Amino acid sequence: MFLIQLGLIGICIALLPLSYVWAKADDGKFRKLVWLTTFLTLDLIMFGGFTRLTDSGLGCPDWPGCYGTSSPFIAHAQIAAAYQAMPTGPVSVAKAWIEMLHRYFAMAIGVLIIAQVIIAWTARFKKRPLHVSPWWPTGILALIVLQGAFGAWTVTLKLQPVIVTTHLLLGLALLGALGWLAARMTPIPSLDSAAARWMPAAVFGLVLLVVQIALGGWVSTNYAVLACTDFPLCNGQWIPPMNFEHGFHLWRALGMTGDGDVISQDALVAIHWTHRTFAVVVVLYMLWLAAMLRRFDSLRKPANGVLFVIVIQFLTGLSNIVLQWPLPIAVAHNGGAAILLLLLVMLNFRISSSRPGRAAVPSRDVVSA
Repeated sequence: MFLIQLGLIGICIALLPLSYVWAKADDGKFRKLVWLTTFLTLDLIMFGGFTRLTDSGLGCPDWPGCYGTSSPFIAHAQIAAAYQAMPTGPVSVAKAWIEMLHRYFAMAIGVLIIAQVIIAWTARFKKRPLHVSPWWPTGILALIVLQGAFGAWTVTLKLQPVIVTTHLLLGLALLGALGWLAARMTPIPSLDSAAARWMPAAVFGLVLLVVQIALGGWVSTNYAVLACTDFPLCNGQWIPPMNFEHGFHLWRALGMTGDGDVISQDALVAIHWTHRTFAVVVVLYMLWLAAMLRRFDSLRKPANGVLFVIVIQFLTGLSNIVLQWPLPIAVAHNGGAAILLLLLVMLNFRISSSRPGRAAVPSRDVVSA
């Protein structure tokens, strides 16, 4: 019964953005739905970072509900008992609500993507051109189902770092896929075929960013943000003592080594130092890439966005160390990584569209209310 209640909650939340899109008096409803879903997915990723950073991932220690119910309201007695038994543990009323709100919003995103799938296939069967294959939103739906599975394992496997990091990366893959679909549905004002030769450099930049995000996720899920307490040195040394074997052993419990021992400080330092060092490579490459791409009219806005966000990312990352990991800045650092990924996806799409023989994107879709 509580599963039906959870589904209804997700549908009710999704009705708000769906109503907004369908109330717009124009023909670009599907495009607006995709863009709005992309924006809300970005918000969800940032809220997921907030959930992790507030240690709320086990606020409800079962999945998909909370102590077998659809709401912390209903599970209040169980939550209170768990908190009384362990006041410093992972369960409290506030943490339960943070965790369940994250799940509610994730379900709403799923409903919005299901709506995209229905619209796309209906348009195909009715031979009403939507200018995008229905298999694209169908693939995105499969991706969010996989993301939901890793969300469940995040809870059932007690925040195992490799599962939590994969959950983060799948969320960013979902954001990237939605961003690509949104870009595909949006007309580009001008295209310069000379930009096409920058495709390998743009793809390489996206790969570098994904690696850096994975390293950042590994830092966060292992709680290694404060393993180095100064900058640019790490604990007073350029190359401090580090244990890479334990730090980057993937399949292990949170706070433990692969052998079942408590993870050492040297292992946490190795995780932090690797992320910090690789960040220098990524920042320099992104600054160079964006400076080169902003010369093209069709790429100037997203390239300028990359320049701006990469500077903000550097500053928020530095602030996390200097200011001892304040929550708002840590959440902003997570969100900045997601925005940067979205901008790189937009750049890659526009460069790909600049290649000779690529058809222009129509200015509107035909799906109406």
